Amino acid sequence: MSAVACAILAKDVVNHIDDCVQSCAFADEVVVFDTASSDGTQDVARAAGARVIDTPFVNFSQARNYALAHLDADWVFFVDADERVTPELADEVRRVISSDRIAGWWVPRFNYIVGRVMKGAGWYPDYQLRLMLRERAHYDEAREVHELAIIDGEEGYLSEHLIHYNYESWAQFHAKQERYTRYGASTLTQEGVRAHPRHLLTRPGQEFWRRFVTWRGYRDGLHGLRLSLIMARYEQKKYWWMLQEQRRQNPA
Repeated sequence: MSAVACAILAKDVVNHIDDCVQSCAFADEVVVFDTASSDGTQDVARAAGARVIDTPFVNFSQARNYALAHLDADWVFFVDADERVTPELADEVRRVISSDRIAGWWVPRFNYIVGRVMKGAGWYPDYQLRLMLRERAHYDEAREVHELAIIDGEEGYLSEHLIHYNYESWAQFHAKQERYTRYGASTLTQEGVRAHPRHLLTRPGQEFWRRFVTWRGYRDGLHGLRLSLIMARYEQKKYWWMLQEQRRQNPA
């Protein structure tokens, strides 16, 4: 019978780790890969029943590869500390791992953003490739954020959801978008993508349309409108930063 381990990457998540580990109790083993937490995360994780492994950190892809290399179970289910596995999802995971015909499974998420569960705007169904046969999966370590598993075999989609408590406040939301936007600008610049002043108008407009219309942000009412406008603004900032970098590299 196939065994499954839940792997949780963690750093200073004491407010989340107990509930996260408890939601993973269906697994044969729960392992927290912790990067030098100083807030008691490790102690709480052990008290909740998890094994804790001190983990070096370069980027998230490297950390997930480290986890794959230090587990023995046939299957690995990656769960973030601010996520919860529902009982329905736990049952579905146990059911699908009885066969190795599918090597990797995508899992939909319900995202809570500042207290509201999202229906659209890019945050639903928000499929994540999280359940995988350990020996047939690895991560591209060149991807520092928004990491993606590379699966040797067929992939499938689960029906039940992870619950993701990803942004508890607007301050937290903006801080993370600032980091993502700067990283995105840097990556595009390194890839040779050129920004043009017109992009300061066209790219935000495209991003708003994508979020609010194509990805049905309108289903979230004023909350969806606000988030779509915010994300359009960050798209504008990304191209502004790219323009500034181009001017720095090629002064007139």
